[in-house]
Amino acid sequence: MLGIVILAAGQGTRMRSEVPKVLHPLCGRPMVFYALDAVRGLSDLPPILVVGHGAEEVRRAVGEAVTYAEQREQRGTGHAVLQARPALEGQVDEVLILYADMPLLTPETLRRVVDARRSARAVLSILTVVAEDPRGFGRVVRRADGSVARIVEEADATEAERAIRELNAGVYACDAAWLWAHLPLLPLSCKGEYYLTDLVEMAAGEGQPVVAVAADDPTEALGINTRVHLAEAEALIRRRINRRWMEAGVTMIDPQTTYIELTVTIGPDTVIWPNTILRGRTVVGTGCQIGPNTLIEDSVIGDRCRVVASVVEGAVMEEGSDVGPFSHLRPGAHLGPGAHVGNFGEVKNAHLGPGAKMGHFSYVGDAEVGAGANIGAGTVTCNFDGHRKHRTEIGEEAFIGSGTMLVAPVRVGRRAVVGAGSVVTHDIPDDTVAYGVPARERRTTKDIPEPQRTRRAQRT
Repeated sequence: MLGIVILAAGQGTRMRSEVPKVLHPLCGRPMVFYALDAVRGLSDLPPILVVGHGAEEVRRAVGEAVTYAEQREQRGTGHAVLQARPALEGQVDEVLILYADMPLLTPETLRRVVDARRSARAVLSILTVVAEDPRGFGRVVRRADGSVARIVEEADATEAERAIRELNAGVYACDAAWLWAHLPLLPLSCKGEYYLTDLVEMAAGEGQPVVAVAADDPTEALGINTRVHLAEAEALIRRRINRRWMEAGVTMIDPQTTYIELTVTIGPDTVIWPNTILRGRTVVGTGCQIGPNTLIEDSVIGDRCRVVASVVEGAVMEEGSDVGPFSHLRPGAHLGPGAHVGNFGEVKNAHLGPGAKMGHFSYVGDAEVGAGANIGAGTVTCNFDGHRKHRTEIGEEAFIGSGTMLVAPVRVGRRAVVGAGSVVTHDIPDDTVAYGVPARERRTTKDIPEPQRTRRAQRT
């Protein structure tokens, strides 16, 4: 049985943050979850997450998917793994160790490290990477016959050793019995810490083979120690995400300016234009046109929708609806099939029924708009009285003229017509024409000449 230990106890002082390093987000998810994803399926046992700095914050963020071990004193990586021993000893015969600040590791690479140790029947296998920029990693020192002799930390390396470009990536697969026997024997460093890297020299000194597995993709070894590293990892993960969606049938006009978080879902034949950001639990349907210059967060976008240069957050757009440019769907906004919100419009906690049209420079909040209604430019639902929010109801096929103020709570009936510039403070019955300040009922819509009714119907 394989036991998995993920080290997440470090303070990450170079991040210069009060947030524990492993909780810094990458493409919308805390860094630690990438390590948890990478080990999923490798073992039937939950991984051991070794926490230390910010332990309670990490526990709250990760939840119960792991078994926790706590390193109360920061005494090095070897000491950290020792904290996992009580949970694993006697239950597993091999242990995989990795760091929670290496978000680019893949399950395939971790499997190779484990399989290499098993195939060689070695006590230890390690992941290495060949790179021109050592980034402070330890160097893998080999004997003349090519076998691994030891790992030397950069701070302790000679000039010749610093020239080595085979680096220790910090992933280890160990025989469990050998590991538990040798962890207490690790020497104390000059910094007062115990390092896992010393296990390599101990194994080699005993004549035990140490298997080095080279990473196919050097970027997998990227560890996060600074905000610069965080940005580098973000770019690499974003590239992976974008490639996956393009291979699934999504067109990206400019992938370099397209930002999609891991939790987003996109249907095929959707086109994403430059400077688009898709965040959170967003679902985009098939055949949509998204962007340019668009932010969509925690929203559901139906098939064949169009969002141009707008912000959509916590909203729903049903099939064939469109918004923008330069509009804002706020939380609770819901556009029915074929509904339209023009430029510089804002919708909040309101439902626009099928085929409803909301003109430019309008605000509709806390409202129910019936199917086929037409809301003219500059219309405002005055929903807040200084203390409470009130709702507005606009009936099916109603026509609201430009510049109308609807002072909630108020209802405009079905097929009612409100003249431009009106201030509506009282309910307007069905099939009624009203205008003025305040708006008054003037006649019924049956009194409108047929050509005018036809033109109004065409506008809706």
